[in-house]
Amino acid sequence: MDISSLKFVQSNRSNFFCQYSHSMQKDLVSIITATYNSGKYIEETILSTQKQSYTNWELIITDDCSTDHTIDLIKRYQKKDSRIKLFLFDKNQGVGAARNKSIKEAKGRYIAFCDSDDMWKPDKLTKQINFMKENQIIFSYCSYDVVNEIGEHTHTVIPPPLLSYNDLLSWCWVGCLTAIYDTKGLGKRYFSKIRKRQDYVLWLQIFKEIKETKGLVESLAIYRKRKDSISSNKFGLIKYNYLVYKKGLRYSSFKSSLLLARYLYNYLIKNSKQVMFCEWVLLL
Repeated sequence: MDISSLKFVQSNRSNFFCQYSHSMQKDLVSIITATYNSGKYIEETILSTQKQSYTNWELIITDDCSTDHTIDLIKRYQKKDSRIKLFLFDKNQGVGAARNKSIKEAKGRYIAFCDSDDMWKPDKLTKQINFMKENQIIFSYCSYDVVNEIGEHTHTVIPPPLLSYNDLLSWCWVGCLTAIYDTKGLGKRYFSKIRKRQDYVLWLQIFKEIKETKGLVESLAIYRKRKDSISSNKFGLIKYNYLVYKKGLRYSSFKSSLLLARYLYNYLIKNSKQVMFCEWVLLL
């Protein structure tokens, strides 16, 4: 093959990939973020969104009456990037209400979530949207890394590649920062009014309809575990998971208690495995 022919092939190949990339990104993704006194981490969240290889997105932030410099930081980025939209509450209503406001304002086909202290890896949207289209699914999730408050990696959560409603009842495998749903198949879905664990309720409500779905085993997001998180509060874990079954899914008190017992059993098993692993590492 002569040089001119080689250049022609390379040019055609480049054009093909450009057209392919453009066609795969034709659908707008609405990224839902709620903020409340998030000044310490919100910039990292916004920057991780701006670094996405999938560029056809809008970041819809609803602030729940922050009293720190959160709003000023968001407005600074908003001036330079028209894809960032900011809505303000005039009284504190909670993270569920803030997320619902952002969902209401969303224009995209796909709804994705990234909390104000979490981050995405650069190919998160590209890989996950492609995965959903290739597998013809309307809800997906992925693995994610867990870091502490100063950004040190502690472990990676790897959910099963196939999840059913019963699997999700036993354990909340879907991290909110990994979830994406397709409004063409599901319409807009909103969070319940319970104060905590609204995301778990929403995933269960969706799974009850779709029965099962697939997820990416690859870690594409970074979850920051705070000291005041539900998973760090043992009493909160019991209370709010019971409310997921009782109020969120409207199960009887008896069935809710049974489901809670199964959830706590899985929690203890997972924690004991983590402790055993840490002890083994220390012995090396």
